Amino acid sequence: MPRGTISNDQKALTVDDATLPVVDLAGLFAGGDEAKASVAAALGEAARTSGFFYTTGHGVAPELMEAMFAASREFHEKPRSFKMKYWSGFTTNHRGYVPFEENGSDFPKVINFNEAWDMSYEAPADHPDYLAEWRMTGPNVWPDIPGWKETVSTYYDAVFNLGLRLLDALALELGVETEELTQHITYPTSQLRMLRYLENDMPATKDVVGIQAHSDFECFTILLQGGPGLQVMNAEDVWIEAPPIPGCFIVNIGDIFETWSGGQFKSTQHRVINSGRERYSFPLFFGLDYHAVVEPLEKFRTPETVEKYPPMKAGEHLMRMSIGAFRYMAEAKAAGVLVPDYEVPEENPFKREAKEPGP
Repeated sequence: MPRGTISNDQKALTVDDATLPVVDLAGLFAGGDEAKASVAAALGEAARTSGFFYTTGHGVAPELMEAMFAASREFHEKPRSFKMKYWSGFTTNHRGYVPFEENGSDFPKVINFNEAWDMSYEAPADHPDYLAEWRMTGPNVWPDIPGWKETVSTYYDAVFNLGLRLLDALALELGVETEELTQHITYPTSQLRMLRYLENDMPATKDVVGIQAHSDFECFTILLQGGPGLQVMNAEDVWIEAPPIPGCFIVNIGDIFETWSGGQFKSTQHRVINSGRERYSFPLFFGLDYHAVVEPLEKFRTPETVEKYPPMKAGEHLMRMSIGAFRYMAEAKAAGVLVPDYEVPEENPFKREAKEPGP
């Protein structure tokens, strides 16, 4: 199959056939309780239906967004020898450069055509979870590029603070106290990935992708994307395209919020097909502390929800999914260097299967 060919299982409804909601967040920053409640209601409606939505009025400066694209291009255009000095496999808290051949333990049978720089919330080098290793917590590493750390850190802080606003609004919509959720956030495993999807001459098939279908493992994800290719599974479990809208973030609900809400909010499957074209994107996965126990909130506990969503540690859920996602982790586990004291399943229990669109 030549470049540009898309197999049937990689096709999706276009924006002419199906759309995602757009939520203006301005009322979270200016206005009274009524404005905030209105935004919260719109977020709740989107979280209960599609689980994916665009956001405007988010307060992150367009200049900062553009600076991130420039910073990512500056790093990813460096020689491979430079980038590999910061290989994430040199760390036990997953920081630094992830080359495309690290994506998934099935490479090269399955190819995810992306590379990334991964960072997270800064924790000190004497943090117990960093010293314990393999807990996605600890200090970041930084490439030797003047001004790069400052740009990326500023962007991270701005989007992380936006995440706190979203968390507060979603708590309001669910009718729970914000502190019931934020008590789990001191040194969270909130990763930022600076992804570059690689130009290539391969077709788009189930085994040749930008990134495979998955849900996100944290509370929610705030994504800035620089080109088409993202597809999301809607409320009917049908793939639809989610192209970028200038100046907007796209937000999706993750596994933690589905659990907290007893399934009222949907953790949405999504993927990036292989377009063969270079594409940059920046997902920030808004997470919790490694040891935070996640289960349905008291308000949503029923015999059914308790059975469907057994308690899990937020960090262990992230790690058990990451072991299969990054080859160096899978190899460390096979060698007995990474010894998890939790189950590592073949696939995410939150996974949903896509359906064919109706007539």
